[in-house]
Amino acid sequence: MAQGEVLEFEEYVRTRQDALLRSARRLVPDPVDAQDLLQTALVRTLGRWDGIADKSLADAYLRRVMINTRTEWWRARKLDEVPTEQLPDASVDDGSEQRADRALLIDVLGVLAPKQRSVVVLRHWEQMSTEETAAALGMSAGTVKSTLHRALARLRQELEDRAARSREAGGTTARIPAQPDRRHDERGRERCAA
Repeated sequence: MAQGEVLEFEEYVRTRQDALLRSARRLVPDPVDAQDLLQTALVRTLGRWDGIADKSLADAYLRRVMINTRTEWWRARKLDEVPTEQLPDASVDDGSEQRADRALLIDVLGVLAPKQRSVVVLRHWEQMSTEETAAALGMSAGTVKSTLHRALARLRQELEDRAARSREAGGTTARIPAQPDRRHDERGRERCAA
């Protein structure tokens, strides 16, 4: 490979490495593996750089090399499965409990006032700090803290009430209504009934 080709490749890598690393991160979850994947693909591409006639297609070529390399790695992995005559007693976690918990939590969030729900979502699901939540909602940090405290207490109470209703129903799973019971306060605004 000519010196000019090497310099051209080095310049290409220097200008495109961040975008290519992002592509590698989408292909493999581990950041270190993503860097290894990109480096391997760059080494393979360097050997064929002079064969790429249209350098504007170099990104597509390199991404294809990364995909092929990842596939090779996947096929070459050592499987830790050992065939046995007896099935294991342990159950397999298929994520159904986690999905059920998430569905219950989303449903229970419906009992909160919109302001409380916004604070809970930003603080716990979006993992924003108290200050970031306050800035996003246009309120003070103290208001965020007190609103969050009341909202979490309300959620705790609602979950306890649902568990008690489930026990009273004979241990069967309580049916969770799609929409909470809504009533109106003195000013005609809609509020959630406890």
